[in-house]
Amino acid sequence: MKIAKKTLYVVLALAFAAALVALLSAMFGGNAIALADTTGEPVAAAEEAAAAAPSLTSIGAAVAIGLAALGGAIAMGMAIAKAMDGIARQPEAEGKIRSTLMLGLVFIETVVIYALVVAILIMFIV
Repeated sequence: MKIAKKTLYVVLALAFAAALVALLSAMFGGNAIALADTTGEPVAAAEEAAAAAPSLTSIGAAVAIGLAALGGAIAMGMAIAKAMDGIARQPEAEGKIRSTLMLGLVFIETVVIYALVVAILIMFIV
């Protein structure tokens, strides 16, 4: 269970980093037009750049879900590997190990779903 706690902390840290990216995106206006206005470029050129390039909120949302999915996949892989190792060492405890594994996988997936919700909120609210 020590590894499961560490992987959960890693996933939470990745979600926090994604939220920090979203916060920075909101601080800087969230789009290329606001950034271009602060640099002194003409607004027409900035609007063309905004149409061609993704906004910072899109990048923040992509980073949020990407890091959360990566962290969740790593955590699930480690949890499954340890569960299979435990079943191989003690076949008589297979039922208990499997039920604990499923509960752990649900918690890991919940963190990834929370990151998805945060990414959606970043895309449509910020």
